[in-house]
Amino acid sequence: MKKISATDALDLSIPERIQLVEDIWDTIAVEAEAIELTEDEKRIIDERLDAYHKNSDLGSPAVNI
Repeated sequence: MKKISATDALDLSIPERIQLVEDIWDTIAVEAEAIELTEDEKRIIDERLDAYHKNSDLGSPAVNI
């Protein structure tokens, strides 16, 4: 695979840059299970889930943000 620099990417057209980002994201999504959360990240997720389960009316619907 040919490596490109950030400068090379900026020389691409906007549609080409969008495609590049999509291609990169697809490779990350395929390997998502390989990404391990830290204990701190797990704790934060658990705290937020607990808060949500205690009062699911808190927060804003996704359509509002």
